[in-house]
Amino acid sequence: MLALLASIVLFFLDSRLDYFKPVRSTLSTLVYPIQATASLPTNFADWIGDFFHDREQLREQITVMSATNKLQSIRLQKMQALERENMRLRELLGSSFRLQERVQVAELLTVDLDPFSQQVIIDKGNNYGVYVGQPVLDAHGVMGQVTETSPLSSRVVLLTDPSHSIPVQINRNGLRAVVTGRGLGENLQMDFLPHNADVRKGDLLVTSGLGGRFPVGYPVGEVISVDFPQGKAFADIKVQPAANLSTSREVMLVLPGEKIDTEPLLAPTPAASEAAATVTPAASAAEMTLTAPQNQSEEAADGDNR
Repeated sequence: MLALLASIVLFFLDSRLDYFKPVRSTLSTLVYPIQATASLPTNFADWIGDFFHDREQLREQITVMSATNKLQSIRLQKMQALERENMRLRELLGSSFRLQERVQVAELLTVDLDPFSQQVIIDKGNNYGVYVGQPVLDAHGVMGQVTETSPLSSRVVLLTDPSHSIPVQINRNGLRAVVTGRGLGENLQMDFLPHNADVRKGDLLVTSGLGGRFPVGYPVGEVISVDFPQGKAFADIKVQPAANLSTSREVMLVLPGEKIDTEPLLAPTPAASEAAATVTPAASAAEMTLTAPQNQSEEAADGDNR
């Protein structure tokens, strides 16, 4: 009986008052070497598979990647010109512009096996500048956000977690909404939109930037079904996540960029020509500085703010 009462008291202190957060952080640090060791067989198997990969297939992949790189370089040159034009127009309107965002690369250590929560552990903690609430992406879109940090690792809640919601907007028309997770193996749910809302199958959802946690314009998912059940006030809208939540091993931790001075772009000089993406090696962590062009969704959000 005493053990039961003690368990209830400890559960209350931890869930309501977050009393044992330092203990969890210390235990996470102690368990980190075990997690890293447990991931070694998988890493070794991946290395062996890459080492014995078919040589002809690698040549074909290199050819395709080279052609794709050239195509993207051509598109990037045009995108840089459009971005600079957009910045000059924004300067005339007296508005600011976000140009750069620092991105830190991390790798998944373990996946939470609890079927009622969708969380993963990554190999970067507050020693690397990771903070609670930091957005997490993969190569295709938003994965989730950091919910807990320790010195060497962090816990990330995924979009599919039932406790997670994210503000979004439809890229086609700027309609704002909220997308909520529905658990393992389930698509996301777009909540609280009436039957007359302008939502179509195939619409791309991007982050709206509301709340100040996720930067504007990152892909969240695609609408795969829109139903209007009778007797219900809101539409039943299913969304497929853009990120590969079940297969991605490398993730990116986003630090929103600071506002910069756009005046030099009003009178371009040879020194003003910059690369769209620069990679800066670091001994402690891989950090990249990415130049992300803003899309029409940010203009819609700025229009609402004004």
